[in-house]
Amino acid sequence: MTDLKRVLHVEDDEDIQEITRLALEVVGGMELAQFFDGPKALESIEGFKPDLILLDQMMPIMTGEEVLQHLRQMPAFQKTPAVFMTAQSAAASEILLQNTDALEIIPKPFNPMTLAAQLTKIWESRCSGAE
Repeated sequence: MTDLKRVLHVEDDEDIQEITRLALEVVGGMELAQFFDGPKALESIEGFKPDLILLDQMMPIMTGEEVLQHLRQMPAFQKTPAVFMTAQSAAASEILLQNTDALEIIPKPFNPMTLAAQLTKIWESRCSGAE
């Protein structure tokens, strides 16, 4: 099993982007590519090749679910694991999980000191042997 090293993060809130950057790069030692919206992420993902995709659900232009649907149409990212971060209700989050192949949903607000460990745990428990 490979380690979780590269995360693509799509989030429209600048403050949450910065907190996530600190949580994953500084605390978690991961490499991170961040985008404010789905179209920019879709244009740039080929050059980054993430191990995991971390998506905000509620964004303008495209929702996280729509971004994931577009990624699943790209052969290189059909099986790249995805996790949502959202402030939606538990019921809405459950529907989101049922409608997508996302591994989990991390509720906002999240703990920046444990986010990298949380993603690593999801990665290890769900992705071991995926390749």
